[in-house]
Amino acid sequence: MEPLSAHGLPRLSWIDTLYSNFNYNTDGYEADGAEDVKSQDGSETLPYIDESPTMSPQLCMPQGPDGETVSPTPPEGLLSGGDIEKGLEMKKLVLSGFLASEEIYLNQLEALLLPIRPLKATVSTSQPVLSMSQIETIFYKIQDIFEIHKEFYDSLLPNIQQWDEKVTVGHLFQKLASQLGVYKAFVDNYKVALETAEKCSQANSQFQKISENLKVKCPKDSKDCTTTVSLEALLYKPIDRVTRSTLVLHDLLKHTPKDHPDFPLLQDALRISQNFLSSINEDIDPRRTAVTTPKGEARQLVKDGFLVEVSESSRKLRHVFLFTDLLLCAKLKKTAVGRHQQYECKWYIPLADLTFQTLDDCDPCHSIQVLPEHEIEEMKIKISVTKSEIQKEKKAPKGQSRVERLRKKMNEQESWLLLHSPTIPFRIHNKHGKSFLFLLSSDYERSEWRESIQKLQKKDLQACVLSSVELQVLTGSCFKLRTVHNIPVTSNKDDEETPGLYGFLHVIVHSALGFKESANLYCTLEVDSYGYFVSKAKTRVFRDTIEPQWNEEFEIELEGSQYLRILCYEKCYDKSMLNKDDNEIVDKIMGKGQVQLDPQTVQSKNWHKDVIEMNGIKVEFSMKFTSRDLSLKRTPSKKQSGVFGVKINVVTKRERSKVPYIVRQCIEEVEKRGIDEVGIYRISGVATDIQALKTAFDTNTKDILMMLSDMDINAIAGTLKLYFRELPEPLLTDRLYPAFMEGIALSDPAAKENCMMHLLRSLPDPNLMTFLTLLEHLKRVAEKEPINKMSLHNLATVFGPTLLRPSESESTKGQHITSASDIWSHDVMAQVQVLLYYLQHPPISFAELKRNTLYFSTDV
Repeated sequence: MEPLSAHGLPRLSWIDTLYSNFNYNTDGYEADGAEDVKSQDGSETLPYIDESPTMSPQLCMPQGPDGETVSPTPPEGLLSGGDIEKGLEMKKLVLSGFLASEEIYLNQLEALLLPIRPLKATVSTSQPVLSMSQIETIFYKIQDIFEIHKEFYDSLLPNIQQWDEKVTVGHLFQKLASQLGVYKAFVDNYKVALETAEKCSQANSQFQKISENLKVKCPKDSKDCTTTVSLEALLYKPIDRVTRSTLVLHDLLKHTPKDHPDFPLLQDALRISQNFLSSINEDIDPRRTAVTTPKGEARQLVKDGFLVEVSESSRKLRHVFLFTDLLLCAKLKKTAVGRHQQYECKWYIPLADLTFQTLDDCDPCHSIQVLPEHEIEEMKIKISVTKSEIQKEKKAPKGQSRVERLRKKMNEQESWLLLHSPTIPFRIHNKHGKSFLFLLSSDYERSEWRESIQKLQKKDLQACVLSSVELQVLTGSCFKLRTVHNIPVTSNKDDEETPGLYGFLHVIVHSALGFKESANLYCTLEVDSYGYFVSKAKTRVFRDTIEPQWNEEFEIELEGSQYLRILCYEKCYDKSMLNKDDNEIVDKIMGKGQVQLDPQTVQSKNWHKDVIEMNGIKVEFSMKFTSRDLSLKRTPSKKQSGVFGVKINVVTKRERSKVPYIVRQCIEEVEKRGIDEVGIYRISGVATDIQALKTAFDTNTKDILMMLSDMDINAIAGTLKLYFRELPEPLLTDRLYPAFMEGIALSDPAAKENCMMHLLRSLPDPNLMTFLTLLEHLKRVAEKEPINKMSLHNLATVFGPTLLRPSESESTKGQHITSASDIWSHDVMAQVQVLLYYLQHPPISFAELKRNTLYFSTDV
């Protein structure tokens, strides 16, 4: 397991370093300045604070109405009835993990103490290494901290060795917390200690050698007897330790019944620890200022809408107005409550001077920074959680005030998503001046803006220069003239408006008619999601034809979608056109159209056939919809002779294999020719190809290997995903699902390590072997992330729910959540985090795992 704080601390100011470490996040505790909101790039959105209980609790203590800190209360109902025994087992796991890390911490403190005596012995000699004052400054309070923890360790160890329900440990943690004054003294001296150590290292080569090569004893169970650590890294450990103890107290409280004698003592210890951390954090202000930009100006309004502009290397949400003779970019001014809202013009370009810039002659300072996809996905999940909380609060007797707060939070979350999702560049240029860059989420919008401007440019336009008064008048009229009033986020919609569809839309793109010349043609499919459109599927290119016959089926996930768009392109094979921006589509749009997803029409069980007409072209397609609750069911196969929908142990026993043949063959083929494929496992394969492979594997056709070598690689990846999705119970089993959910929620890394490895050992052998095989494969795929754009997090997002989502009987047991979308939003993040935990873990060996005991040692 990775050490919690890197040996060789980054040279931040010491108080910043402290602050960056005192955060929870959904991956557990993350050290070394990991930013909570990586996207704070000057964008005009404020960082929001996530208050949802399913997310990360802040380390600062909650406050009561009088401003006093309130003791934390663990979630209700965690330890009711039969859960007491399970709670005690979890408590033991937490404690044994903490004890393992405590042993390592003592070894580290001992390593710090070791050079003190010889250094002091040289003080009275003719060649002292350090003065007494320097020794006392560098190693200040280390001896006292060691003694406190040695006493704590010696008292806690026998309690875990003789564990039962009567064991109490609260008094030990309370005593540990009461001695935090020693840590306060250490923290106050920390900066001076580091500075002194650095100066002494520069002045004395002997001390430099000592400070870079301190020997730390490894835990009892480890093979190596020592590791070499720097003085700087070891001096950071006590700061890290207070945070660790606080995280452990959260976990212990979560798994301690309220009537247990430990509960009030642990609560008190947590209160003291939290107050200590708060006192260290109180001077820190994490707010950042937003950056602003250029100049501005426009007649009859033709089109307007919200676009994301890249300005001064950050993203700004702008309201763009296309008038008959110019394009005006504005932002809404901040006004006092009750005052009339107004726009401020940022810049304008007369249409006579406007050209569409190509990448070859564009301004090089316009670099497009794209956020990792997992951050976008995480925000979507947070929005889903907030939505379900709003629905619950609406039903609560006094929930209205909280509803408003949640709506505000959701507005901030959705605005963030709207700002950071678009990646398709729309570049415009003033022939006599600057270039500007907008980012759009869909080629459809880019094409609409471009066509509207080009249509106006066909008229005989004169270049215009507006006086400051004319510009002010024109900008003032924008508020009344605008046709788009609100940014397209759910929180701006009325409650009565349709919420859209959640589930899976199956679309077959049949054919197209109306082309005048033979061309290489393909279609893309887009659906709206969270206020913007996303490209979801692409047909193959049908070459040299005026009547393409695709007949390809796709499964598209809908997240509150109301529209389906189809865009028809002519494929460009001119190599000189391919040296473009990654996101720049150089293929020519032949036509585009959109249909509303009417729930009544779409939700019938039968296919619904339709035609989209676009610029004289007609595209014929069929669609049907499956709601999320139906699509997530695991249905066991009635035929036990196949592999799909059949228990994994039945398949491996029949095949006399450790890992099912289908898993091995699909992995082998993906690694052979799909590992460099952009979006492998994320891009949908053609449904008919996947079904053909499914049939072949189910009937054990001899031609499987030939089929695999000929089949599109996305279909093979889709077949592997389908196999895991259709298992009658998840690969990580229904029985262990609640334990995985609890284990991943543990804040203390040692306890989490203990629990997560213990759970793997608890899996049946075929499940474990298959899981470890898949794990190593996905790690190999992620190694090619620069080429295939699939990070560990992206892969965890794709596979997490597939490997963990319980079968229907399990997922409905004791279910308090009202709808399938609620279940999805609450559980999916945890499912992703479980798989991500194992993907980020060093290699896990089947034999090593089975050999190890419950008591795992891990670094602090």
